[in-house]
Amino acid sequence: MARHLSAAPAPALVVAGLVALLCAAAASVSAQSPPRPLPSNYHVITPGKYRRDQQLACNDDKTNRTACMAKCDRRCPNQCIVLCPGCKTFCMCDFYPGVSCGDPRFTGGDGNTFYFHGKRDQDFCILSDAGLHINAHFIGKRNPAMSRDFTWIQALGIRFAEHRLYLGAAKTAKWNNDVDRLELAFDGAPIDIPTEIGAVWESAAVPELTVARTAATNGVRVHLKGMFDIMANVVPITEEDSRVHSYGLTDDDSLAHLDLGFKFLDLSDEVHGVLGQTYRSDYVNQLSVSSKMPVMGAAPKYVVSDIFATDCAVARFASRKAAGISMVTAEAS
Repeated sequence: MARHLSAAPAPALVVAGLVALLCAAAASVSAQSPPRPLPSNYHVITPGKYRRDQQLACNDDKTNRTACMAKCDRRCPNQCIVLCPGCKTFCMCDFYPGVSCGDPRFTGGDGNTFYFHGKRDQDFCILSDAGLHINAHFIGKRNPAMSRDFTWIQALGIRFAEHRLYLGAAKTAKWNNDVDRLELAFDGAPIDIPTEIGAVWESAAVPELTVARTAATNGVRVHLKGMFDIMANVVPITEEDSRVHSYGLTDDDSLAHLDLGFKFLDLSDEVHGVLGQTYRSDYVNQLSVSSKMPVMGAAPKYVVSDIFATDCAVARFASRKAAGISMVTAEAS
């Protein structure tokens, strides 16, 4: 059984790495160490279906200047962060190291950004280490004018010790950000969290594992103490996105997918996977970083047979290290 903790007073967000602008460290989401709230000049706008033109007034208390009005950029119409005063607006994905957004665009541990297209309706190893393995399920659309699929990450399958954590976006025809489309499960049992900002679920089997809502719907922070922080937001493909990029959006599927931010805390130097390898000390980026769209290839070696499989060619997941993690989490309970 899992325990529900009381709602935190403010959104729990990992804000890391907007060079020369800001740096805020994330606190642990646990009963002993509640998540630190965002500084007072940060605000989250979640327009939702009926408030697409929602704006936020940014007052400057020091100068008493007239408030400026901020609204979400068209790149992230469903949720964004506003920095006041000045009405500087950022998409959620702008803040995270180890990020994956859109047609999967990753920012690696080496700081370089690259694309990994994969293939629709297949699963790929994103990270594999001795004690942690993360796969991603891709959905997609085929553009007849191209030789590949447009792809997005629809779900993650996370393995550590003997445990399995599922995080996914439910297929959605008509998008409404006021409706929660997150699907969460731990060891096969659904995770149920109240739809309110700051609500937290804690695993009874693994007390170090928590899931906290960063928005009332469609946004969570998944935290395993000493191992990882994952920020996830379910977002759709908008009509404007489809028009600009020729995605071929249809009325029966909004192509809901995950925008993700990863922070890893205990990786070995043997870690591998599409994203994982970029955290190795001996990793050499051979992509054309000056290219407008550097693409990581060799997709076949990252393919796994299902969302929780560890049978990719670069798998590192090992029972010995996993057993050690199991022992630690068992003692913590």
